[in-house]
Amino acid sequence: MTEKAKNAAFFDVDNTIIRGSTLFFLGRGMYQRGFFSKRDISTFVLANLRYKLTGTENPEEISKYQSAACEFIAGHNVKEILAMGAEVYDQYVSPAIWQGTIEIANQHLNNGEEVWLVTATPLDMANLIAERLGFTGALGTRAESKDGVYTGKMIGNLLHGKEKSIAICELARERGIDLSKCYAYSDSHYDIPLLETVGHPAVINPDTLLQIRAIRDNWPIHDFRRARALKATFGPILARFAAGVTFLSPRGRRSKQ
Repeated sequence: MTEKAKNAAFFDVDNTIIRGSTLFFLGRGMYQRGFFSKRDISTFVLANLRYKLTGTENPEEISKYQSAACEFIAGHNVKEILAMGAEVYDQYVSPAIWQGTIEIANQHLNNGEEVWLVTATPLDMANLIAERLGFTGALGTRAESKDGVYTGKMIGNLLHGKEKSIAICELARERGIDLSKCYAYSDSHYDIPLLETVGHPAVINPDTLLQIRAIRDNWPIHDFRRARALKATFGPILARFAAGVTFLSPRGRRSKQ
């Protein structure tokens, strides 16, 4: 009897799972622990500003950014970086998580489907995030190491754009996953190849170009930024209104307490 193909959901990380850049958080943690100088971290600061101000990703800038990150960890012990990554997760990544996205991912898990992160973030950090969130695993950019020490080089290509599609196709072959029945989620139009590879694409906190594509093709759109903004704007007003309703009788008089 042929084994039934597995289903899976694939999630981008930056601005999809978390607000901002995982790599920036990692760089910040490294700076605070004396791994490099203020001048060095300027690269991370600029990249994070691009995320916040434009909501988009420039492939060339990300490639430079990722290469710089690999160079920063060059010469450092793998176990030392992993231990620091756990601290960075607790301090910066965990508070920046979009809970709405986690709810979607957990629903897939509850349905018996695998959940994978697919990100340009270094694989070691991506695996840590996946483990902390209780997901199946992660696909990420691979940093080379020899004798337990990072060399500062990447193994293969940066996991970005079309490379994400290639990666999940390889994973699907290895694990017997039917991509036509799978789901994928991202915020960036650079991940359209990833979204097109599965049968059920959806977008989360989309940039303008991705939102246009999602509307055109009727892809589900989840925008937790909007919900957060509305809550911040109207939450206090609604709270005051609710309080007024609670303490007023049907005739408009205050009830006795």
